Amino acid sequence: MAAESMFNRSVCVQVRCQGCEERRLNVRVNIELLSISNPVHKKDLAVRLTDDTDPFFLYNLVISEEDFQSLKSQQGLLVDFSAFPQKFIDLLQQCIQEQNKDLPRFLLQLVSSASVLDHTPVSLNVVETNPFKHLTHLSLKFLPGNDAEIKKFLASCLKCLKEDKMMLEEKLRKTEEDLTRQLSYTQQSLSDKSRELDKLKNEWTSHTTALTNKHTQELTNEKERALQAQAQYQQQQEQQKKELENLHQKSIQQLQNRLSELEVINKDLTERRYKGDSTVRELKAKLSGIEDECQRAKQEVLSLRRENTTLDAECHEKEKLINQLQTRVAVLEQEIKDKDQLVIRTKEVLDATQEQKVILEESTEKKQSHIEKLEMTIKSLSAELLKANEIIKKLQGDLKTLLSKLKLKNTVTIQQEKLLAEKEERLQKEQRELQETGQSLRMKEQEVCKLQEQLETTIQKLEESKQLLKTNENVITWLNKQLNEVQMTKKLEISASTHGGGRAAVSPHGMPDCLSFPSSGIGHPLSPLYAFQKFPEPAHNKNANSQCPVPKAGTLTCLLGVQFNSQLSKMNRCSDAQTAAATGHPANKENGDNLGLESKYFKKKDDSIPLRGLSQNTLNSEYLKPYLPTKAQPSPKAAVTPASAYFPG
Repeated sequence: MAAESMFNRSVCVQVRCQGCEERRLNVRVNIELLSISNPVHKKDLAVRLTDDTDPFFLYNLVISEEDFQSLKSQQGLLVDFSAFPQKFIDLLQQCIQEQNKDLPRFLLQLVSSASVLDHTPVSLNVVETNPFKHLTHLSLKFLPGNDAEIKKFLASCLKCLKEDKMMLEEKLRKTEEDLTRQLSYTQQSLSDKSRELDKLKNEWTSHTTALTNKHTQELTNEKERALQAQAQYQQQQEQQKKELENLHQKSIQQLQNRLSELEVINKDLTERRYKGDSTVRELKAKLSGIEDECQRAKQEVLSLRRENTTLDAECHEKEKLINQLQTRVAVLEQEIKDKDQLVIRTKEVLDATQEQKVILEESTEKKQSHIEKLEMTIKSLSAELLKANEIIKKLQGDLKTLLSKLKLKNTVTIQQEKLLAEKEERLQKEQRELQETGQSLRMKEQEVCKLQEQLETTIQKLEESKQLLKTNENVITWLNKQLNEVQMTKKLEISASTHGGGRAAVSPHGMPDCLSFPSSGIGHPLSPLYAFQKFPEPAHNKNANSQCPVPKAGTLTCLLGVQFNSQLSKMNRCSDAQTAAATGHPANKENGDNLGLESKYFKKKDDSIPLRGLSQNTLNSEYLKPYLPTKAQPSPKAAVTPASAYFPG
């Protein structure tokens, strides 16, 4: 005889007794399919109703294939015997789903003809409720169990409890062994890691103290050096300032003396002289402003160099620190990963043990309730049942001891979790400190880059100012030479006026120093500066000029650079050997030569004083282009012309 369990669950049943109020009762429904092979192979459906709280509550129903046919015809069922158990189970599941609702659709009713459920047959009805009527889908009659059936049922319950107890004891023993092993391993690993952490902390504190002391000493030394260098630079700057002021005053005195001389010569050019005076004033103001800017630039360059040296040293040291800290962080991260893995494993084990503990507690509670019920029944039984009670008491004591052990293990695991959480918080703090140091280092590197860019811009400005100074010095030397030549022409003019009557003295560049124009009514000699003016040429002298060509002179005057007019009126009347001697230089001037100047006049002089302030138009004018050296051309950003172009000497 083989039994196949198909359904075993507790269901809420509505109990109706005659002359009593309706009440609800949790009844366990057990459905088994019995297959009998002797003497004929047949199948029976056994349904058993029991109450977990009352061990004497037992109702049985066995339905064979013949009984099912009569049941089918009585209640109008449309299902065969093979499909009947599953349909009955489906109805029970629908009742279970609806039992927690206020108005359930499906109900299980246990109806008894007696006033109390006391060894009287009952009927189990599956009822569907609707607003119109209560429909009974199925009604089964159950018979109460006799003493033999109750004893058999209680024996089977005891057997199941013993089997469950043995299984639980084996599981508890295995879990205890596993937990003890894991706890010992975790304790050892935690002790090792705590020792390593203590060592690392001690090393870190000693290293940080040494580095702080070293940095403080280096900072004090660098500050003292910077103060000494600042004092030296200030003294040098004051000395240079005094020297420049003296030189400036001397140059101003020379220029004023030269102005007094030039006022006598330039009576005919008074209008232009006033313009020159106004430009000189503007240039002096610009000169003072540019000198102040130069001094400020020098001070900024010095301060930036100092800061650059200090920042380079700090960056080098901090890079070393960063490398050391990165290696230390990598080691710590590896250790943290290992610890995290161990913690995860321990947590998994703890979760599993806690789940088993919950399951065991639930099972123990159920079993205790069963045992209490069984004790009431066993008192009325024989001495064999008394022995079973003693065995059950021993089992309860063992279970209590096991529960106490589990509680102790739980307390130990909770303490270990707290320690692990504290260590994780410490590691997170160290990681945050490392991130903050890295951010501060990045900020300082950005500041160093900005300072380097400022240094490059200041160096470019200094190079441009040097180029301007070179060009100014070259122009000054060239203008000084021109002024010397003008003075020589004046001397020649004086000597010619004493010896010659109506001859015109010729300058070294082919320019007549003294010209007379008798036809125009000018009998006195003209000055060489007056000869640079352009005079209108009469129409009747054009042919004469073509027959007797006069050399062209493009020399620069000492004040405004006026171009000499090559076609002066009535130059064909001067018939002496001076015109023939002056023909060599103009040809060279037209070909782009530098007026016969040697290369030594365009070299930089150490004793020269740079004077700046003329506009770009005067320097880049078409009068100065053939006379300036190509390498010393100023940049279009800051064109500066020396003031000695107006005041030679």
